[in-house]
Formats: sequence, C-alpha cells, structure tokens
Amino acid sequence: MLVEPKLKMLLDLVHSSSKEELIWMNGYLAGLLAQNQPVQALQQAPAAAAEVKAAVPAVQKITIAYGTETGNSKKLAADFASQAKKSGINAKLVSLDQYRLNDLSKEEYFFTIISTQGEGEPPATAKKFYDHIHQNGFKLNQLKFGVLALGDTSYPLFCKAGEDVDAQLQRLGGQRIASLQRCDTDYQAEASGWFSNVLKQLTTAGSSAPAATAGTPVAKKATGKKIYKGSVLTKVNLNDRGSSKETYHIEIGVEDEIDYAPGDAIGIVPENSKTVVNTILALGFSNNGTPVTFRNEEDSIYNHLKKRINVTWLPERVVKQYAAIVKQDIPETKIGLVDLMKIYPVKDVQQFHEVIAILEPITPRLYSISSSPAAHSGEVHITVARDTFYINQELKYGLCSDFLSQHLTPDSELEFYIHKNHQFRLPEADKDVIMIGPGTGVAPFRSFLAERDAAGAGGRNWLFFGDQHFVTDFLYQTEIQNWLQTGALTKISLAFSRDKAYKVYVQHRILEQAVELWNWISSGAYIYICGAKNPMAIDVEYAVLQVIERCGGKTGVEAIQYLDELKEAGRFLKDVY
Repeated sequence: MLVEPKLKMLLDLVHSSSKEELIWMNGYLAGLLAQNQPVQALQQAPAAAAEVKAAVPAVQKITIAYGTETGNSKKLAADFASQAKKSGINAKLVSLDQYRLNDLSKEEYFFTIISTQGEGEPPATAKKFYDHIHQNGFKLNQLKFGVLALGDTSYPLFCKAGEDVDAQLQRLGGQRIASLQRCDTDYQAEASGWFSNVLKQLTTAGSSAPAATAGTPVAKKATGKKIYKGSVLTKVNLNDRGSSKETYHIEIGVEDEIDYAPGDAIGIVPENSKTVVNTILALGFSNNGTPVTFRNEEDSIYNHLKKRINVTWLPERVVKQYAAIVKQDIPETKIGLVDLMKIYPVKDVQQFHEVIAILEPITPRLYSISSSPAAHSGEVHITVARDTFYINQELKYGLCSDFLSQHLTPDSELEFYIHKNHQFRLPEADKDVIMIGPGTGVAPFRSFLAERDAAGAGGRNWLFFGDQHFVTDFLYQTEIQNWLQTGALTKISLAFSRDKAYKVYVQHRILEQAVELWNWISSGAYIYICGAKNPMAIDVEYAVLQVIERCGGKTGVEAIQYLDELKEAGRFLKDVY
C-alpha cells in the first residue's frame, strides 16, 4: 500500500493522463516488474522509452467473428476478445450472422471461431459467411487471419466447417498468421493455448510473419472423452396404454463417479441389429468371423458391422465411393447399405471388403440427462422417445432410440460419455427459473428440479409442459405432482394438444399467463427452452417476445432488444434439436 503523499501523486498523474499515456505507463511498469528492476529505474525514462514502445502491441485492432449453434464458439470468442483487450488490442466481437460481408475485404486482422454441424456443415448463423467466401469473386490480399474450429472427433467430418473456412481464406489471398486449431468437445485447454499464441504474434514486431504454411498438417488428436461403462437398472415406458407414442425412462448404474451437471447430455453409440448385420454378410459372401481392420482397429467383420460401422443411412459421399467400387451409375442419395447391396450387388468378397473400408463409423446420439448428481448418486437417467417414420410406406425406426428402447434389458451393459453443455446451466440457488419443455424436452428440467429440490434452492420454479393427451402422455406425472405439492415446483402450466377440439401448445399457455410471466421475467427470472427446434422453439420464442412487448410496454423493436439483452446476460437459454 502506498503512503498518502505517494498515493496522491499517483492519483493526480492517472487523472491527468490520456488513454495513450496510461497504456505507455502500464507497459513500462509491466516491463520493469518482469525484469525485477527497482522502482528507481523510473528516473531513467529517456533511456527506457524504446523498451516501453516494445510493450505497446504491434497490432492495434482485430476482428473476432464467431459461428455457433450451442453457444460454445460465442463464449470462446468473448474470452479471446477479453484477453486481447487486456493486451491493449482493440477487439471487435461479432457473430457471423451479424457480420457485414462486404467488410471482409477491408479487414487486416480477422480471426474466426466456428463449429461444425451435421454432415460437416457450418452452423446456421455462419451459413451466409461460408457461402460468401466460397463464391471466389474477390481477393483478400491484405487479410491476415486465423481459424479455431470446434467439433467432435466422434463424427466423421471432424471440424470440417472450420477446415473449409481456413483453406478458403488462404485461397482468396489471405495470410494465415496462426495455424488452424481443431478442438474436440473438451476444448478449453487447446483454445486457451491458441489464444496465447495468437496474442503473442500480435504483440510482437514479428506478428506479420506467417505462423504456418497452407500445407501444414494438423493432426487429429484422439478424443479425450472419458468412456463410462454402466448397466441398465430400469427401463419404463412413460406413456400409458392407448398412446401413439413410446417414451422410455432409462436408468443406468455406474460404479465410477460420474462427472456431470444438470443440463449436460450423454453420448451413446448404438449398435446395429443382428438381422441387418447377417443380411449384409450374406450379400457380401463373407463369414462373420473373418478378421478385418476398420479405422486402425482389428476385429471380426461381424463385430465391426454390429458395433462400429454405420450401415443405416449412408451419406452421398459414401454412395459415390460405393458406385466406383461396383462400377455402377448410382444416383446420389442417402440409402441403407442393405438396400444398396440388393440393388447394386458386389461381385465377390474382395469387392465387399473394399466397401467395408469406405464406410464410416456410427455417430453417437446425444440424450439430455434427466437425473441429478445430488439426487441420483451413482446413476444417470435419460428420456428416450422411440423414433418412427415411413419410407416407401414401410415403417422404420430410429437406430439409437430403437436400440435403447427395444434391445436393452435390465442388466444390459452400455458405454457412454458425458457431453458437457456449459451454455445450459442452472443459475444461483436464489434465482427464479422458467422451464419450457414439451415432450422429451422435459428431460433436463426433471434434472433441474431434482437438483434444486435436493439442494434446498430458494428460487421459484415454473414448468411449462405439453404433449398430446393428459391421460396417456403426461411424462413424469407423479414426480412433477409431488414436487408441486412439496413446493419444489412453484407453478406448472400444461398444454395437451389433442384433448380438445382445437390444439393447445405451450406457446398458447405462455400468452395466457403473460402478466405473471412478465412479472417473473422483469424480476430477474431465467428462461430455459428444451425440445424440438422447429417449430416449437421458434413459436415459444415468439410468444415470449409478445409477452415482453405487451406486458412490458415496449415497441416491437424494444422487445427484440430486450430479449437480446436477456440472451447476452445468459437469462434466455435454449437446448433444441
């Protein structure tokens, strides 16, 4: 602590200095401390001027743009911008769906953080930017850039969207000053290291030197996910007789301590049915015990087809490779391997083994966790709706939902991993929570309520739930009613769409309860939505917007701005699919 005279001198100096002078002093003092020099060295200001210049960043302004689906890219981008500003760099932070595309040709330092969705596609918020740079109608000769790509190594096209953006920016003439960084779901350490390297480039005189050439390979690291082994304790159909749906509550017991929080999901790799596998082997003239290598792992061809290889719906890129092997003209379409081999058969076992080599792994399916670490120790629960659909008037079932609901029995063993969702977390215990989750969207809210109940949280809880019929489709009815009776659940609003002559959905209940809902929101409540992205989540968000406008006394523009502020503050969160 400074003595009073020195403190007064310091405050006078600070208050009378410009921003540039404060940056100068900050850099100079940091340099002295780093070299362990005595304070008396301040008297050598003229001699130290050159050193202070070196402490001022070589780059004064950068743009950080993010493309996100779940919010992870946005969070990382905000962290990066914060670190850049602490280093004295003015960082412009923008979502790619808000980025003015014509500004790209004017940028000097541009960094993007982008996730990959589905079949190697960019997130919806980055689609316009992705398409824009792939038109090849312009040059970016003054651009210096870096790309951090988020993905999941469990999927075949790991970080493909980020790879595409990185390669295309270079093709357009941009200069890569930071190597492409691919990150798996456990991205924090790698992202932090990349930020540090980029800032080092920007704060030294040599920042314009390229950090990597276009051809520099970046190895795909092995997944760091912890694989848990569990056994099925309970499997119960939550729908009653007469329902058109099958929704299963599945409890999995695990001996290891499970590291998860309410809001997380588990990733499960389903297995193909024995019937399908045996049909494929027969069509391929192959013995089920024949050893083969698939993705550097040797096992019997039967085990590979049963546990690892996607045979249900082959993407167009795989169908194209299959066509080349069997030398047939095959339309580019998604199709199951059984149907493909029946229509365009392989001629011998050797050709079949070539087909095995081009196939891709089964991708994991994510299910929101419906249990609470505090209330269900040693267990993890999920809520699974059996997916049904028709193709050519033939009833089909979703691979993973059918595997979990029909092929697993009590004591069946199951492997899974935890998929963290840091953007869908409970607030502090004294905060109010509004949960909107029709159908299986109720799963994380069962976790929320169980956790808050076990912890004795003081905040209020309001649940909006809906499905088709009250009698047959009220998922977790007994538990929810118990929470309501004990006060753990403050209020519930139900919407059963097929119980009346007209359809009633959760968004209708939101509008009916508009005044009270606005009182909760304006008093600081957090809003959570889980379930189908389209149309449920869209309709619900619009209903909330109407509540804000009508009950908050705001114009349409002001209501949109208010909702955006809720999102920025982490008080309006979605986990939709």
